[in-house]
Amino acid sequence: MTKKSVETINKSFVLDIRGIIEQSRRNAVRSVDFCRVQMYWNIGRRIQVEEQKGKKRADYGSFLLKNLSKELEPEYGSGFSVRQLEMCRRFYTLYPIANAVRSQLNWTQYRGLIKIDDPEKREYYELETINNAWTSRELERQIHSQLYERLLMSSDTPQEVIKDPMVLEFLGLERNPEYYERDLETAIINHLQRFLLELGNGFAFIARQRRILLEDDLARR
Repeated sequence: MTKKSVETINKSFVLDIRGIIEQSRRNAVRSVDFCRVQMYWNIGRRIQVEEQKGKKRADYGSFLLKNLSKELEPEYGSGFSVRQLEMCRRFYTLYPIANAVRSQLNWTQYRGLIKIDDPEKREYYELETINNAWTSRELERQIHSQLYERLLMSSDTPQEVIKDPMVLEFLGLERNPEYYERDLETAIINHLQRFLLELGNGFAFIARQRRILLEDDLARR
């Protein structure tokens, strides 16, 4: 192929090929991540089955994980520590049905989810992570900010929500009962992208200040 013919290749064609390559790479990563999740789920299931054999011994579970880790770590590394094996067991306990394990989530995200005892709360963060394509770090931050609890407090006024210690910490403001509106506005604008993420779905930045006309306002015109 001559230099001239290379230069005349359709740019959109090249972009299409690049898109195929990038998508395939992303699919490969997701495939590997899910295989890892399935591996830990199966390990958790097998551990629980084995524990049932020694259930008459109060310390059998601890004994089993400790010795299993000793067998696995030298060959497979720190990913099979006692702590990790405990997570595998809890993972299977919380997700005993294989089909309930979602391929869109990786193991790091599941590690964050299985720390949540409340099943409804856990499911909320699980679905939000998938719907909003949260990374593991974003999921951790949302859980730490108590997004679920704040959404349940539907009786809270805007003033109460904005004084939430987690929100104030996020905005970089000290706890002070007498905030001026301009202080909050400046802090919110400075942290806009992260602030909207903390509040969840249904928010969009249109302008620093914008008058909103309601149906009653239009009727009076």
